[in-house]
Amino acid sequence: MDFGKALEAIKNGKKAKRKGWNGKEQYIELAKNISYQSASGEIVNCNHENIGNKAIAFVGTSGVQMGWLASQADMLADDWEIVE
Repeated sequence: MDFGKALEAIKNGKKAKRKGWNGKEQYIELAKNISYQSASGEIVNCNHENIGNKAIAFVGTSGVQMGWLASQADMLADDWEIVE
């Protein structure tokens, strides 16, 4: 599966990963309704419809990386698969 199909899958609620990734249990998924804590300690909810409140989350062995960016190799790879 290519990256375009993997991206479409995560937009539809699936989890996806590359067969070539080293770590087990690593995958990406769509994160929604994102909030964060500002430097002053305030919890900020991102409910802005025009710019969105979604991001790709990379779930790995060390935790979650919010706002994961695909590398050129990731975008051009054909070894994407759905995580069941």
